[in-house]
Amino acid sequence: MTQLPNIKSSIRSVKTDAERRAKNAAVKSQIRTAARKTVEAVQAGAVEEAKQALVHATSVIDKAASKGVLHKNTAARKKSNLAAKVNAL
Repeated sequence: MTQLPNIKSSIRSVKTDAERRAKNAAVKSQIRTAARKTVEAVQAGAVEEAKQALVHATSVIDKAASKGVLHKNTAARKKSNLAAKVNAL
């Protein structure tokens, strides 16, 4: 069992940190799912499906970057890598 802090502001911080961590985890899961679907479409050779998946993945990644879940350079790298795979088709 974890020790809860005694200081009131620290107790609040623990609670808000847990909420933020849960939200960030959900967003990161969406990013991984979108990226995986894009890669799967590329591997299957489905050009149109891959392009649609890339558009969706790009949108999810951009939203995460705007919320501060991902650093903007990390978001750009992820989008670039996915786009390169789709363009290789």
